[in-house]
Amino acid sequence: MAGVLSFHVISIKNSVALKPVTKQTIKRASVIRCAAYTPKKRYTIAVLPGDGIGNEVTPVAVDALRLAGSLEGLELSFEELPIGGKALDLVGVPLPEETLTRAKQSDAILLGAAGWPKWDDHPKHLKPITGLSQLRAGLDVFSNLRPVRVFPQLIGSTCLRQETVQGVDLMIIRELTGGIYNAHPRGFTTNEQGDEVGFCTESYSSTEVDRIARVAFEIAKQRRGKLCSVDKASVLEGSILWRERVTKMSSEYPEVEVTHLLIETAAMDLIRHPKEFDVILTGIMFGDILSDLAAVIPGSVGLLPSASFGDSGLGIFEPIHGSAPKHYGKDTVNPLASVLSAVMLLRYGLKEENAAKRIEDAVFDVLDRGFRTRDIHTHGTILVGCKRMGQEILRSLDAKVDNRVLASTGSLVY
Repeated sequence: MAGVLSFHVISIKNSVALKPVTKQTIKRASVIRCAAYTPKKRYTIAVLPGDGIGNEVTPVAVDALRLAGSLEGLELSFEELPIGGKALDLVGVPLPEETLTRAKQSDAILLGAAGWPKWDDHPKHLKPITGLSQLRAGLDVFSNLRPVRVFPQLIGSTCLRQETVQGVDLMIIRELTGGIYNAHPRGFTTNEQGDEVGFCTESYSSTEVDRIARVAFEIAKQRRGKLCSVDKASVLEGSILWRERVTKMSSEYPEVEVTHLLIETAAMDLIRHPKEFDVILTGIMFGDILSDLAAVIPGSVGLLPSASFGDSGLGIFEPIHGSAPKHYGKDTVNPLASVLSAVMLLRYGLKEENAAKRIEDAVFDVLDRGFRTRDIHTHGTILVGCKRMGQEILRSLDAKVDNRVLASTGSLVY
């Protein structure tokens, strides 16, 4: 990930010891090597696998976190909590109060996915995705960071021209609390002709725009100094205000080059000229669309992680993909987005760069050795499932144990 997040919204709260609240626990890797010295740092991570493939990819990320942490002398404890359809099945609501309470007490949150067909026809407050919205609101996270990076090993996995995508490294910064997903009034009514009408309001306040814009400017400063703000100022009043506020704030950051694009132009240019972008700043709906579209650039939505932060510094780390019901239970999905979300958790949430680098290097090593899940498989590479990909990541982590630790301790304990 290019750049280092060091601005004020990413602070670390003290570690809190938690007790399990569910009978279900995250499965440990079959073999976990632990450093022979006593861990110096302890962190609690709330694990919310959620629905569908969240239950397949999240354990892979947890195993990688546990092993990388142990190799760096970190004691990571994991507490699994229900959200989404799983929570609806258990207690009848998509976000149990206890889940939110325990998540707030953790040092970081690793999320899988929310959504399941069983609940598609239920009222909005009884849909799994509402649990995710409630979690974000309960933690007051407003900035969603979605890095898009093309790994050299996967240059052949994209459907775009290789010369178009080679070297792409950009960051989409999506606002989470305002916009059409959250604003009021909204609902259903009947018009004068007797037709049923569904409506919702697109709005942004100056405070909402200013705080996400500042995050984007600070990150752009640490990257290549280019910020593209995406809106629909030609039509939407909320976007007109958005553009005005971003333009005004740009005077505080003379070192950052600022451009503005309408959403349709941004979508087209993102695919045609992705290397022209560094930091993309946009609202909740446009960010949702652009980040999914951006999955075409590296070749799969299964490669894209994300992190969400608020002023408290407590972060939610999750792959951008959904629960993928049609793929669940087949051991075919790609866990790398979840594993890379774990990298962001260590790097930006816990500030444990060495452990983050261990997992990142292990991912590169697995790709170098030719292992691919179905979504990124190409001729001449080794087709594997989710579990096998996780096993190979652990194998790479285990193979890169620091020789100095071995020399000083003589052995590792199990």
